[in-house]
Amino acid sequence: MIFGRSERGKPPVEPVTLKILVAGGFGVGKTTLVGAVSEIRPLRTEELLTEAGRPVDDTSGVEAKSTTTVAMDFGRITLREDLVLYLFGTPGQERFWFMWDELSEGALGAVVLADTRRLEDCFAAVDYFERRAIPFVVGVNCFEGSARYPEDAVRRALDLDDDVPLVLTDARDRESVKEVLVGVVQHAMTQAARRRSAVTS
Repeated sequence: MIFGRSERGKPPVEPVTLKILVAGGFGVGKTTLVGAVSEIRPLRTEELLTEAGRPVDDTSGVEAKSTTTVAMDFGRITLREDLVLYLFGTPGQERFWFMWDELSEGALGAVVLADTRRLEDCFAAVDYFERRAIPFVVGVNCFEGSARYPEDAVRRALDLDDDVPLVLTDARDRESVKEVLVGVVQHAMTQAARRRSAVTS
C-alpha cells in the first residue's frame, strides 16, 4: 500500500497515528535520529550556534556541533499499513524547555537519548517523563570513540526504575532506530495494560 491510498479492490486503511517524543541533552543526536528514520523530509528548526550563546551552550564533548534545535524536529515513519508514528524531537538546552509541555501533549511515549560522555545531560529528560508518568525508553547513542559501559552501570548512573528499557543504539542507523521506536510502543502498551489491570483489580 502507498501511504494514503489502497491497493486495487481493497478498502483504504485508516492508520492509527501515534506521537513519540525524542528528548535528551544538547548534541546527543536527536535531530540525527529523527532524520535517520523519517520517510518524509524532516521539518527542522535549527539555528547556527553563536558567540552570544557560548556561555549557556556547553559544547564540551561535541565541539564540532555548529547548529542547535530551537523549537522541534518533526518526522514520520510508517511501521505497518495501519500504524504511523509521528516523531517530535525536543530542543536540548534548558532555555527552550518551556516547549516540552506543548510537545508532550498527547504523546504515547518517548525516547531519551543518552551520551555516556555527558550522561548528566539527560537527567532532566528522565526526570520530566518520570514526573508526568509518560512511558520512555533510554537509548544510549553509541558515538565513535566513546567508552562502552555495562547496562547495569548506566542504569545505576541514571537511577532508572527496573522496568524502564535501556538499549544501545546508533542514531544514524535506520534499523537501529526503528528497534528503539518499536521498543517505545511496546513499553507504552505494557504500561497501559498494567494501569488498566490496577484499576480493575
